[in-house]
Amino acid sequence: MGTLRIEHLVLGQVATNCYLAMNQETKELILVDPADRADRIAQKISDMGGIPVAIMLTHGHFDHIGAVDELRERYRIPCYAQEEEAKVLASVEWNLSRMFGCPMTVKADVLLKDGQELTLAGKRLLVIHTPGHTLGGACYYFPEEGVLFSGDTLFAGSVGRSDFPTGSSSVLVRSVREKLLVLPEETLVYPGHQQESTIGYEKRYNPFV
Repeated sequence: MGTLRIEHLVLGQVATNCYLAMNQETKELILVDPADRADRIAQKISDMGGIPVAIMLTHGHFDHIGAVDELRERYRIPCYAQEEEAKVLASVEWNLSRMFGCPMTVKADVLLKDGQELTLAGKRLLVIHTPGHTLGGACYYFPEEGVLFSGDTLFAGSVGRSDFPTGSSSVLVRSVREKLLVLPEETLVYPGHQQESTIGYEKRYNPFV
């Protein structure tokens, strides 16, 4: 896995994976989907000796964004999301926060395009727009590290729900087949919920794709 150290916390009402991806050489750290409990995330960052440089959102549902504002202010770092997801982040109906009794909205500092390449924490990553779970869902692929943060698009043995606002089952399956399963089979998949997997395993055994 090169020099990228990946830790995670399971947080919030629906056991969401919040990932902390740290460049072990520079200690720069990327937060992926800070779901809830900014205090616990901050303690984990401290324990790792990390220096946060960015918040990356795979999508805008409430259970992935609960600690964004507090951590963004604490560390003075930008929040990134796919450009189409701005509408989901801004709507308490579309981001499901009203439904779950915790209405909130978040505004990303940087809106990303499909196929955009970034360098964060000294690591190259590619933005893969994967609509279907939400309008602007995105996965983040680190090619040199062989790592994919798949959010709620692709799970171990499953795919994300498509019955929420802006979701579509046909679009979701197409996103997974055409944009994720074409990645190298050894790619490690870190999903928004439950355990990790690999692209190769999902190509062979995932019954939904």
